[in-house]
Amino acid sequence: MKFTPQEMGKLSPNLIILVVVGILVIILLATSVFIVDQTQQAVITRFGKFIDIKGPGLHIKLPFGIDRNYTVNVQTVNTQEFGFRTTRGGSLPAYSSRTDESIMLTGDLNIVDVEWIIQYRINDPRAWIFNVNERTETIRDVSRSVINMLVGDRAIMDVMGVERSAIEDAGQFLMNETFRSYNLGIIVIAVKLQNVTPPRGVQEAFEDVNRAMQDLERLINEGQQIYNEEIPRARGEAERVIQQARGYAAERVNRANGDVARFNSVYAEFQRSPEVTRQRLYYEMIEEVFRNEDGMTIIDRNLSNFIPLMNLGGR
Repeated sequence: MKFTPQEMGKLSPNLIILVVVGILVIILLATSVFIVDQTQQAVITRFGKFIDIKGPGLHIKLPFGIDRNYTVNVQTVNTQEFGFRTTRGGSLPAYSSRTDESIMLTGDLNIVDVEWIIQYRINDPRAWIFNVNERTETIRDVSRSVINMLVGDRAIMDVMGVERSAIEDAGQFLMNETFRSYNLGIIVIAVKLQNVTPPRGVQEAFEDVNRAMQDLERLINEGQQIYNEEIPRARGEAERVIQQARGYAAERVNRANGDVARFNSVYAEFQRSPEVTRQRLYYEMIEEVFRNEDGMTIIDRNLSNFIPLMNLGGR
């Protein structure tokens, strides 16, 4: 709405004062009241100097730019990507490689392509606002330096295999130590290696090496399995033979002890009655010799007339 000079002249001073006061009230409210979200904290400055940190809720500050508030999200987990970028141009995310960040030299002088991400959260809004100017660049430079160092201390096959989790844990620790010394106001909560592969030119050769190592591991496992099966069986067989030998030894010793005891008893009887004992031993020997013989009759050799009678009895 526009007023002509004539209409302005007709406006009362009270109305003009009321309008001015209303505008001032609106400006006052707009510059002195602010709201902090549940996931945020607000850093308050007065003439550029830090005053306080406000939590979630409705707050009041000095108006007209005397106090300024800087809200910082302290609950959201932020992510930085290294060696690749993910963008959402359509329904599906687009992936682009950044080899200038991912190509590294390993401890055994091989080249490896490492892609990773870090996840961090702001834990000190005041330090995050005031202590470092190029915060994102600092985070990226420190992260790249740490991962390059850890990869450079290990062989390529370790980086691609068993040392992945160790690199992640050590990377998280070293990054937090560095950011704490910089007083950056963040804490790294995760370091994840995404893809660790050899460069494209030698990838096929490395795949052959991996297959050979897998075959080696398989053969070792098969050999260990056979060992675990055969060694207990051999030990059991050896124990069985040892027990048999011990039983045989005990049997022979007991038999020998029995023969000795029997001989001693016979000898004692022989000393008391030599003729009777000699005759009994003779009969026992003859019985033992001819025990399994059938159709045999033992006679005195002086009984010559007895043979024909036996022949008659046979018919």
